[in-house]
Amino acid sequence: MGATPYSGSLEDLDRLRVGAEAADGVLHMGYGGDFADPEPMIRRDRNAIETFGRTLEGTGKPLVVTSGTLVMPAGQESSEHDEPDPAGVAAFRIVGERACLAFAGRGVRASVVRLAPTVHGPDDHGFIPMLVSTARRTGVSAYVGDGGNRWPAVNRLDAAVLFRLALEKAPAGSVLHGVAENVTLRSIAETIARGLGVPAVSLTPGEALAHFPSPFMATIYAMDAPVVSAYTRTLLGWSPTHAALLDDLVVS
Repeated sequence: MGATPYSGSLEDLDRLRVGAEAADGVLHMGYGGDFADPEPMIRRDRNAIETFGRTLEGTGKPLVVTSGTLVMPAGQESSEHDEPDPAGVAAFRIVGERACLAFAGRGVRASVVRLAPTVHGPDDHGFIPMLVSTARRTGVSAYVGDGGNRWPAVNRLDAAVLFRLALEKAPAGSVLHGVAENVTLRSIAETIARGLGVPAVSLTPGEALAHFPSPFMATIYAMDAPVVSAYTRTLLGWSPTHAALLDDLVVS
């Protein structure tokens, strides 16, 4: 499409700086490492964001940093204006959010996009495909309790549009939610069950610990984590139009 790749790593701060100097703006989506030891991930992310921010300082160019809606408090419907939960399951992303937004008053059009935990599309990977693989392995498609806990989702094509809009016109200091809908875990489990021809079953929290691949995943699948994106939609004119999660979830 006419772009020139410029490869590097988050540890190579000099290379990040040179890339940012030549760019019209920066979209930072890189993250990863050993989640059992989050401190190196947090430090690497913060250092990269601060390198980008210092390079763009005073230019008015955009810096868009990616986070996730699981930073928000569980059990309540959170908006873009609510504070993240420092004790939550994704608290390790908060440091990066704050590092980015600190540049909003330093001549950088800094914004944060919090993506839904499920960004779905063809050849998806992550939380929902793990539910599918667990159902295949165990012969049941499971949810925890009554399955009424809500799970945010967005189609990857709608997420891509949001990132473009954020780069083009998000005001400095904006926090944006990349969420098209909140879907109950029971409806997800039942859709998987129909596709695989297996029963959908309710598990107690104790049973979930033995059923899912890890205690962490059992906790995640029991979370009620709804968020809204009304402010994002109004601010940027973002309107998700692509397939919803249950429509996109075709398994066999």
